[in-house]
Amino acid sequence: MAKNKLTQTAETIGAAMGKANRTAKKVAKAGVVAKKELQAIAREVESLKKQLQKTTKKLQKALR
Repeated sequence: MAKNKLTQTAETIGAAMGKANRTAKKVAKAGVVAKKELQAIAREVESLKKQLQKTTKKLQKALR
């Protein structure tokens, strides 16, 4: 009887560990994707910032 309970407990623990491992992998994968998206957004913001500076200079020259 004790061996059967021990086996059931081991299976339950193994299943819980497997589920936790799969979840951890999903979270890590989502983190990598989020990091790449954040870098892309940062590049876009930098590009828009440069474009705004150029436009501002042109507008200031035009107003003089």
